[in-house]
Amino acid sequence: MTINDPIFGELMYDYGWSRVITIDFFGNETEIDLLIDGEEDGQFDEGQYTAYQSLMKKWHDLQPSFLDSILEYYNQKRHELGYDIELNENYPLVETTNQMLKMISLDGIVVPYADIFEARHIGITFNCTWDTENGLGLRLLNEKVTEVGYQDVAI
Repeated sequence: MTINDPIFGELMYDYGWSRVITIDFFGNETEIDLLIDGEEDGQFDEGQYTAYQSLMKKWHDLQPSFLDSILEYYNQKRHELGYDIELNENYPLVETTNQMLKMISLDGIVVPYADIFEARHIGITFNCTWDTENGLGLRLLNEKVTEVGYQDVAI
């Protein structure tokens, strides 16, 4: 089934609503999946619209905070695994966000049901070089990164 939503655009339903969008990520036009939680009837919560529109309005300003949070998470994970002491080619030393940007690629934006949290809630998913199986996810509440982890954090 396909619908044309005034905010999300033309969506297809397959156990959830989705479409491919093109978005600027650090100066590169990137095709990603936009995933919206919703029932087959195509009715979305006002909170979902608000969360998505707030994210899009602040998208360019938020990107540096994504990288800062990812770099902090990566270095913490690297330390937990002992790769700050023992060399591992999947977890090289990364000291700058520019280095981190070369290790990730934006994969998707997830707009969950609005009643999960009291705040505007969005998930951002990435592919990453150090964990190709689990990927990387960010949870944003009110456009602030509140959790970084595997992709399921964002879903």
